[in-house]
Amino acid sequence: MARRYDIRTASWLPVSRDVSATGRYRALTFPEQWHGPLLALCNEGRRKPLETVPTFRMDQVVQTLAPDVLVRPRPRRGEHPDFWLYAPSDLPSPLPPAALNGLISSWLKDLRPEPEHRKLLAETRAALLEDPPEWRENVEVELLRCPPTDGGTAAPDPRQFQLTTDWLARRILELDPYDFGAGKLHFRAMPRGPRDQGAELVSQARQFEGGKGWYSVVLNITLHTVPFDPLPRFHLHCHVRRYATRVSSTSGRLYLPYGRRTTVLLRPRVPWLPGAPASDRLAVARLAWSKGGHDWVGGGPAGMLRSMSLTESFPDAGAILTEPSAWLKDGMRAAVVYSTAMGSHEVGHGLMPDQRSRIVEWAGQALPEQLRTAPALVRTRLSGSAPANPRRETSEDPAKTVEEQKRAEARRKGTAFALRGLLPDADPGELPCLEARLYWQTPEMRDTAVDALVAHLDLKGDGGAPDAEAAYDSPVVLEWQSPELTVRLRCRRLTGSLGGDLALAEGSRHSREEMTAAIAVRRRETAAFVAEGGSSPVPSPALVEIDRATDFTSLDHDAKFALRLGCADAGLLTQFVAVPKKAKGYNSEKNKEFRAAKAWDDALRQLGVRVHPEHSLGERLPEGMRYAAVWMVRKNSRSRTRWAGHLSVAVLVTPEASGEGLARVEGWDDDARAWVPYPVMLLRLTKRSEVPAGTIPAPRVGEPAMTRPSWWADMAQQRQATEEWLQRVRRTLRGTPTLLLAYGQNMRSHWTWLQDGKVVADKFKDGHAPARRLDPDLRLVRVRTARNRETAQWWAQNPDGANGLSAHLWTDPTLDSGNARVFWSTTPKARTAKLSVAADKLAPRVNTKGKLTIDTDKPAWNPGLVELAVLGCHPDDGDSPEALALAVHQLRQAPDLPDPLSLPLPLHLAGLAQEYVLPTRGEGGEDSAKPAADAVQDTDPDTAAAPGLAAEPEPDDLPEEPLAPTETSVTEETSTP
Repeated sequence: MARRYDIRTASWLPVSRDVSATGRYRALTFPEQWHGPLLALCNEGRRKPLETVPTFRMDQVVQTLAPDVLVRPRPRRGEHPDFWLYAPSDLPSPLPPAALNGLISSWLKDLRPEPEHRKLLAETRAALLEDPPEWRENVEVELLRCPPTDGGTAAPDPRQFQLTTDWLARRILELDPYDFGAGKLHFRAMPRGPRDQGAELVSQARQFEGGKGWYSVVLNITLHTVPFDPLPRFHLHCHVRRYATRVSSTSGRLYLPYGRRTTVLLRPRVPWLPGAPASDRLAVARLAWSKGGHDWVGGGPAGMLRSMSLTESFPDAGAILTEPSAWLKDGMRAAVVYSTAMGSHEVGHGLMPDQRSRIVEWAGQALPEQLRTAPALVRTRLSGSAPANPRRETSEDPAKTVEEQKRAEARRKGTAFALRGLLPDADPGELPCLEARLYWQTPEMRDTAVDALVAHLDLKGDGGAPDAEAAYDSPVVLEWQSPELTVRLRCRRLTGSLGGDLALAEGSRHSREEMTAAIAVRRRETAAFVAEGGSSPVPSPALVEIDRATDFTSLDHDAKFALRLGCADAGLLTQFVAVPKKAKGYNSEKNKEFRAAKAWDDALRQLGVRVHPEHSLGERLPEGMRYAAVWMVRKNSRSRTRWAGHLSVAVLVTPEASGEGLARVEGWDDDARAWVPYPVMLLRLTKRSEVPAGTIPAPRVGEPAMTRPSWWADMAQQRQATEEWLQRVRRTLRGTPTLLLAYGQNMRSHWTWLQDGKVVADKFKDGHAPARRLDPDLRLVRVRTARNRETAQWWAQNPDGANGLSAHLWTDPTLDSGNARVFWSTTPKARTAKLSVAADKLAPRVNTKGKLTIDTDKPAWNPGLVELAVLGCHPDDGDSPEALALAVHQLRQAPDLPDPLSLPLPLHLAGLAQEYVLPTRGEGGEDSAKPAADAVQDTDPDTAAAPGLAAEPEPDDLPEEPLAPTETSVTEETSTP
């Protein structure tokens, strides 16, 4: 019997390094002999010629009309040759010659639909169809075996990410339907795009018994690697996908916000392409707003399919949007994937651990003999999962407030410590003074915010608050004295012109020039308004009451970004809190106290005030070890400010020896080539992210490219700049033991040494020079989270009941403890996640009180599995990778936060610094007209989300998509309970 405290992961791996499995396919190569004529057609009349023929529209249509075809990305120049299309040999040909020729003809017309190019189009079509591509039969592909890298990590063939996962998915489809006690789930496969790795299975749509909501269970199979492990791993992720069916009483159709796309799953009654075989797979298309209403994107009637002859008419977008439930009831012929922007949903997201474990066990029956279930992870030998200063729960009894008073005292001490760091030359005997600002719009939030600050720091008295409401018409200064510091709060009403809409013309989309001008005006007005209240010698926090984004005329009119820039110009750090109000489906009045308290906590965090989790490892770690974290902020030209930017951020946390959780938090200032206090770095980031005047902006859709470099050249420049920046930071870390933390999904696109395929244990590379030995005082740990399914779903094994959750640091028992370099960190559920681990989202169950209960409408939250890879340390000098990993695990448990973090505290602080990276045009500076490079986010899948708490909400996985990638900045750390 497995040990009670082991945890299982939903992952499979080969039984050995030498195991092999071969798949047979019919494959089609992209006819490179077409490249010249196609490129000539595409470039006819263009100002800047294309370097390659765009095939993404063709790929989309193939995936929609022939879902059994696996579309591969066309290999770039210099890469290993690959086929374009694959289909299993044991299936009928999914694209007969007539169907393929029809697709090609429509694709050519879609490339150049202009009337003036009809003659060239006809000539090109005739030339290409004289030499049509031919399928090659019985192409063999190795599905499992993959050679290791120099670092000992598995290096899968790029095709295996798609073909092997599809092979496993087809095996699962051969199983009997999944029996959940009150019914059975029948799964169907759906295609994934050439850039979407993995395979996906979707169950039939089910209607919530207690309501009208519809949903499916989804299984995703993806291929991953683990550093220094020669075996690849296959993750099986289970979650709930909800469908939109609520039709607006005014418009008579589903609500789809302007500028957003949503995915629609389609199940044709007969094959759309003439002569094509029937398929059990679902097809995928996307809906978006167009000038005349909503219509299909890319492969729909608005695109290539308009000129094609189909066996059955492609579904009408309007019919699906007006009667979505009818299409679901009709054999799931069309299912519009729900997203939170569409409003509320009756079905709660996610699955809980016990039900997930049962689905994974059922799917595991499909494993071939070459694969096995990953071994259970066991607790590390080192005890003490919690830090030496763990969080203590507050009693609900009002008479027992000792713990809360201790926390407030710790906050005051931390604030005083941070302020002394900002004024190192101040008189040690003089109490530091916290100069804070409150810019309010409603008396209700003003009073709530003042009370929240008093409670947060346990201040005594009313600070000299005036009795008459009229006194607040002028600025009011409140002041409190405590043993650790003086608190002075300046309260002033935020004028409506500052907190209202930006000065933009009516409409929902505005040009870069309009946005730049409106932001600049509001920024200057805000800086002047703030300066009237006096200045502070050090950065000060300001709490600003402002409407939520949806209350502005449009998202473009949101003044938050301009206010933050204006306050930063005046030396103020900003935290925003929403105006209390009630609206349909929204009530921010009931939790205004919580939001105000959280806002003040986040405002102090920007000063560097956090209780540092003290490690409990004693001499197992080098004495005086500090923690550095690096983060890459990336924003594209479709962000709110309309300017692109990428900026590297580094944070250094140096714990004090007092044992009280005090730590000095600093940020790297690349202009000064020095570490500066964290709030100073935040304010300087707004200047560093300015685009010099005279810069040529990156082109918008439909605009000429001008002198913009190619994406690849731009990316190479960004990587070089990042590694040079990293070298400057690394040099300052010498002489003191330092643990360097990097978030893999955020940083590896720019610092490529972090990638599994390149890293070698205990070496370091941050430039073109070969990898070398790690600096004597440096250790390197890479953190990877469940984002993009890169770590597996998990559950704690319970032989006496329902499988649940367990918090600790875990390791692979098949490895000797001294050789293990990769560990996994788990934490408890968030306090607000009340759903039982035994919850059943599919059928009613009997709860612990013996009553029948339905869980379908309840949201499921699970802590994500966080991978901690010790990429570099000094074992010969006594370093213990296990101890280093446990220290990082403890860094996720900040004592002054109610729940664990998804990332260690230094990385969390580095990620939140992106609040202040707001690319805008500078008013002076360079005259050179160099192009503003779009961020990697435009095409790179590794764009990192903001850090947050460890509880992992289960997404619907195919949510609405923005018509263009959106920025990744954190707008607030504040959340609602």
